[in-house]
Amino acid sequence: MSRLWLLCVLLMSALANAQSPYAGEQEREIKSLSGKEIVALRSGAGMGLAKAAELNGYPGPKHVLELADELGLSDEQRENTKALFAEVKANAAQLGEKVIAAEVRLDRLFTDMTVDAESLENALQELGELRARLRYVHLHAHVRQAAILRPGQIEAYTQLRGYE
Repeated sequence: MSRLWLLCVLLMSALANAQSPYAGEQEREIKSLSGKEIVALRSGAGMGLAKAAELNGYPGPKHVLELADELGLSDEQRENTKALFAEVKANAAQLGEKVIAAEVRLDRLFTDMTVDAESLENALQELGELRARLRYVHLHAHVRQAAILRPGQIEAYTQLRGYE
C-alpha cells in the first residue's frame, strides 16, 4: 500500500511540475522568434530555406566557396560566386529585417489586445509575402550558382556534401 501511495505522490508531483514547452518564451522581445532566429534573419543566413534546391543538385554559393579548391573553381567562377554570395546576403538581410519588423507588429497586436480578424489576416499576409520573398532569394541563388558551375563540379559538390 505504501508503495502505491508513494507512486501516486510522485506522479502527482510530476504532473504539477509539468510545464509547457513554451515556458520562458513569454519573456522574449518577439514571442515568435528566438534570439538565434533574429540573428540569422539579420545576417542573411540561409536557415534551411533553400533545401529544396540544395538537396536536388543545385549548390549554394556559401558552400561552393567553402569547397572552391576541391571543386577546382576557375578565377572567374570564384569571383562570380563571391559576388552572388554577397548579393544574396545583402538582399536576405534586408528582407530579414522586414520579417522581424512584421513579427513585431504581429506580436504587438496580441500584446496590446487589439487583434481582430482583419488585422490578423493583414499581418499574416504581409509576413507570408515577406517570408516567400526571402525564400525566393535563397532558392534563386542556388539556381544562379548552378549556372556558374560545370556539370562535373555539381556532381563533385553533391558528393563532397554527402548527398550521394
